[in-house]
Amino acid sequence: MQTEIGHDIHKAIEFLKAGDVVAIPTETVYGLAGNALNEEAIVRIFEAKQRPRFNPLIVHVASFDQVINFVQDIPVDCTKLAEKFSPGPISFLLNKKDIIPDLVTAGSPKVAIRIPSHPVTLEILKHTGFPLAAPSANPFGYVSPVSAEHVFAGLHDVIPYILDGGPCQVGLESTIVGFEEENITVYRLGGVTTEEIQQVTGKQVNLQLNHEQPDTPGQLKSHYAPNLPLWVGDVDSLMQVHTGKRIAVIAFKKKYVYPEPAFQFTLSPEGDLQEAARNLFRVLREADALDADIILAERFPESGLGRAINDRLTRASFIDR
Repeated sequence: MQTEIGHDIHKAIEFLKAGDVVAIPTETVYGLAGNALNEEAIVRIFEAKQRPRFNPLIVHVASFDQVINFVQDIPVDCTKLAEKFSPGPISFLLNKKDIIPDLVTAGSPKVAIRIPSHPVTLEILKHTGFPLAAPSANPFGYVSPVSAEHVFAGLHDVIPYILDGGPCQVGLESTIVGFEEENITVYRLGGVTTEEIQQVTGKQVNLQLNHEQPDTPGQLKSHYAPNLPLWVGDVDSLMQVHTGKRIAVIAFKKKYVYPEPAFQFTLSPEGDLQEAARNLFRVLREADALDADIILAERFPESGLGRAINDRLTRASFIDR
């Protein structure tokens, strides 16, 4: 199969209506999209990504008004968060209706559902007439794609079409939030921070992030990993441990001068966590393509998006494989 990169929304829609899968842009990362109500399309997603079928998918819809078509009820706190952050990088884990195939949720009675904010994706959703399941458009376990070129590098000759919508503006997957009685639980850290969720709801947020049999996407202990070994921690100390190796360093805002690593990337010279998050996956891919022996990454501040960046780096790290 020859994979094409293009800007033709109508061509992408034609593939989707035919039950095929295509890569589409979102504000978080590029997604590998298929009709969420078509089990054959869902199987194609799992096969293209080589994704284990115990790992559930997120369903994307065009507006919050459509969510009730696919879930049994919408808690008040969910509505509050949707009014503030949707469309945007937040997904809601809710009790599903039977219309959502069990294959999408890996047999769970709950489905993660969100409204993306990318205008191209919203346009597709408005014209397909069905919701889209869309995990990240990359081989399972590798670094998520934030450009059409990243998708092509991993899935060329596997899918027919990649819809190019430019670079992703958030750069991290959506935050996944669940509701049990009066409790709010974050199952995956992402583009909306726990602090923001607490501010809107007035409630403390519980974290439930790691599962070998995941309730939602992004809970596996090892994920988002480059091919090169990645270590996360105090870079100065790690460089001493790995003396003699060609080292690529990923830093928040610091530039390392002595000893100077073979390669180094600064995610945000001004110390902006949003900029750092937007650059993370791109830099991980660029570092992975270098003639290096190892990647060393700083830990980021444990607040705001820094917590989500640390989550991705920890799951991608050598010690956690």
